[in-house]
Amino acid sequence: MSERASDMPSAPVRPRAGKGAQWLQGGALLIIITVLAVFAFLSPLFLTLSNLGNVLQQTAVTGTLAFGLSLVMAGGGSHSLTGGMDLSVAANMGLSAAVLATQLAAGHSLTASLTLALLSGVALGALNAVAVVWLRILPLLATLTTMNIAIGLEMVLTQNATVPVSGPLFEALLTPGPLTLSWLAWAFVLLTAGFIFLAQGSRFGLRLQAVGGHPQAARANGLAVGRYLAASYVLCGLAAALASFGSVTLLSGSSPGSGDNLLMVIAAVLLSVVFSRRLVPTVTGTLISALFLSLIANGFQLINISSYWINGVEGVLILLVVSLTALLRQRQLRSNVRV
Repeated sequence: MSERASDMPSAPVRPRAGKGAQWLQGGALLIIITVLAVFAFLSPLFLTLSNLGNVLQQTAVTGTLAFGLSLVMAGGGSHSLTGGMDLSVAANMGLSAAVLATQLAAGHSLTASLTLALLSGVALGALNAVAVVWLRILPLLATLTTMNIAIGLEMVLTQNATVPVSGPLFEALLTPGPLTLSWLAWAFVLLTAGFIFLAQGSRFGLRLQAVGGHPQAARANGLAVGRYLAASYVLCGLAAALASFGSVTLLSGSSPGSGDNLLMVIAAVLLSVVFSRRLVPTVTGTLISALFLSLIANGFQLINISSYWINGVEGVLILLVVSLTALLRQRQLRSNVRV
């Protein structure tokens, strides 16, 4: 059967979680407002335009990575073992940043270096697609393997050392633009709009949600489920490569330790289900979650709380959200069985 737009509903037909989801969303909103109010009370700098602009700039890297991962999770479904996951996304960014930095350090042009970095990210995403879709390896295992491949290649390229990068474009991206926001922050805003349209407003995005939510129905309607799932991994690789450009800009080069971003990226995507009526990851929810996590990290810095607490807070949030959404989905399934 052909892939016609009329073959699929405008969005995956998934029963809403009802009042439980509304309570979860309301509670999450209350927590966000409370946390922001506490930080604003403890530090007068917290809600200043310059500080919020800095938070947006710092979110550019993790947010872009999280957008890519949200596409993978939307297309692969929410099952904890067989659902969509890409553990290599942060390591992919590190490898792409290493490619960009080493090529610039070798005297190649910015255009050629950036092209190679983009190709590197897409290539690793394609490798994930081959492993998951065609070789049918569990996503967790497949992307864990490619994560280690990316880390190893990054070390080979950089000798596990920082590769400094400088240039007029990198300097210009960090200079203030309209509303005192840096041009890197504005670039992230435009990129966010593009991802939101791709995931939630385009034919591809709606079909990807259908593939993740109801793969059997998608196949029955003629959609090439494997191709859409593969495309999500390739796009995640592209997002990692784009994030590498922001990372090189902020760090003035390629530095080891890109894997440190992985927990925050996963947390942002998992927390995004709170902002969905169907309890599924969305790019809009991922943006809100990524900004919230960045605000927490920024608030800790302003009130002189050790940054070591950040990972603990992220872990607790992940545990709470995953537990609550699992309970709500179980209630939803039981109510559907009764009907």
